[in-house]
Amino acid sequence: MDQRLIEMLVCPLCKGPLTLLREGELPALGCRADRLAFPIRDGIPLMLESEAKPWDPDTTSAPVPLAP
Repeated sequence: MDQRLIEMLVCPLCKGPLTLLREGELPALGCRADRLAFPIRDGIPLMLESEAKPWDPDTTSAPVPLAP
């Protein structure tokens, strides 16, 4: 993803900055304030709360898998 695009995007919930996460199965954009990671599929960020996964920025750089 283009760095300039990432800098223009904000979290859809709190309007805070996002961090590009490259570890894990899929790349994602993480919001530290909301502790959520929004996946990027086929180069398109899915900025919907329903698509977000829990993310702990203090311990991991990748989204935390949802428990079954």
